[in-house]
Amino acid sequence: MISAFFKSLGQLSDRAILSALLWTVLCAVLVFALSGWALWQGLAWAIVRYGGPLGDYAEWTGVIAAIGTIIAFWFWWRVVAIAVLQLFADRIVIAVERRHYPGAAASARDLPWGPSLAMALRSLGRALLYNALALPFALVLLFTGVGAPMLFLAVNAVLVGRDLDEMVAARHPALCDAPGSRTSRFVLGLIANLLLLVPLVNLLAPIIAAAMATHLFHQRGARGKS
Repeated sequence: MISAFFKSLGQLSDRAILSALLWTVLCAVLVFALSGWALWQGLAWAIVRYGGPLGDYAEWTGVIAAIGTIIAFWFWWRVVAIAVLQLFADRIVIAVERRHYPGAAASARDLPWGPSLAMALRSLGRALLYNALALPFALVLLFTGVGAPMLFLAVNAVLVGRDLDEMVAARHPALCDAPGSRTSRFVLGLIANLLLLVPLVNLLAPIIAAAMATHLFHQRGARGKS
């Protein structure tokens, strides 16, 4: 795990990885921008249609939408970034494999946009579903101070680890997953989620995690053959 982390850091300057980072950030920001615009228009319409006396404050809908978008960006960046990353994951996986696992790179299959989009939607759907299911338990744990954040951290570590592993495995359907991979996926997801909590670093976190997932997948495969 440690070697995978440092190898991933060492390849951040790779042109293909920088390209994936740029597109992931741009598309994720675009998602939030469009969501903010939709919220703004929805609030404006609702106030004019149903607001009555509140119609005098229609000019504040833009401010409310902007604040709501910023809050959503803070809380949902992980979900959106990991989902969007699925669309550009090939660039990262290919870059890592060509540098460190040329044999695997030669036998990997190209993943069309259709399956990539399906993985992205599944990732987003799982994140929304499991976080919604965890919410009642988090409310019960609020009095502990740290229980609720720890619960969400654990849930999302499982989700992110699964998403990242699936992202690499999709290019190598013939390779069998080695026993004990659930633990490594959880640790990978935990590291990714912790990185996503750090300002500025959270922009790089999905890329680092994707590169780490590639290393861990092939390291497990090598151990399985030995």
